[in-house]
Amino acid sequence: MKKSFELVEYADANQEVKTIYDDTKKTLGIPFVLNWFKCQAGNPALLRGNWMKLKATLCEGEVPNIIKQLIIYTVSSERKCNYCAEAHKLFADMLGKSLSSDPDFLISENMDSEWVPESYKIAVRTVANAALSDGHVESSDFEILIEAGFSELEIQELFAQADLVNMLNTIANISGIKIDNEIVELSYSL
Repeated sequence: MKKSFELVEYADANQEVKTIYDDTKKTLGIPFVLNWFKCQAGNPALLRGNWMKLKATLCEGEVPNIIKQLIIYTVSSERKCNYCAEAHKLFADMLGKSLSSDPDFLISENMDSEWVPESYKIAVRTVANAALSDGHVESSDFEILIEAGFSELEIQELFAQADLVNMLNTIANISGIKIDNEIVELSYSL
């Protein structure tokens, strides 16, 4: 049987870890701590570093978060990283509600929809391909993103998602974490 990392619950965490946990909840706008963070809390330095990277890459910047969530969902699904695929599918679908007047619209299942801007589709396809090909990109990939309306700053931010999703998937798969019950419950409400 595969060994998994111990999940450090909020009540059992030291003050340094609780401070990081509080920041994750506030930044992500969720009332619970994700298992992805709990599995790293036995090593506060690792948790802090990975949270800082995730926060800067996924939660900050100029590129709409929905594009970033869709990139992570797409790559995670392809790689069969169930934890990341489920979590980022939910976040993408929640953010995708703003694109459609249809209350049943789920962007993760309707990427080809007319409600999804073409620039989103191009960014997701281009960056997912880069992540799935170990960062291999061509000049044409940059040109495609420029033609889709992305600035050089945004293109750097987009390609940073390729690196981020590799880290997210690796930690989730190695740690053996299961999808959070809270995520499952939220997915039923969509």
